[in-house]
Amino acid sequence: MEFGSLEQVNHPDRYNHGKIEVIDIIESTVVGYKDPFIGFNLGNVVKYVARAPFKGKLIQDLKKARWYLDRAIKQIEAKEEIKSMGDKADEAAKKV
Repeated sequence: MEFGSLEQVNHPDRYNHGKIEVIDIIESTVVGYKDPFIGFNLGNVVKYVARAPFKGKLIQDLKKARWYLDRAIKQIEAKEEIKSMGDKADEAAKKV
């Protein structure tokens, strides 16, 4: 099975605009997130936004970025809600 040139595998043009490769931006961005799934989703946001104007499917890639961003936000909100419930339970236990 032929996948194209090694250059298209290792350094596709759509990810190499400017001085920094998109993978380098993703790696330096997601390292700040403890939850790997949130980091994964936000890494995809960066990927789709960065390549959108160069791949030929601008709206589609921006919608994909939004889908991953919405998913990450839901994950963060769910974690905050769980933490808030735990904090309230801790406060109630202290009053007993």
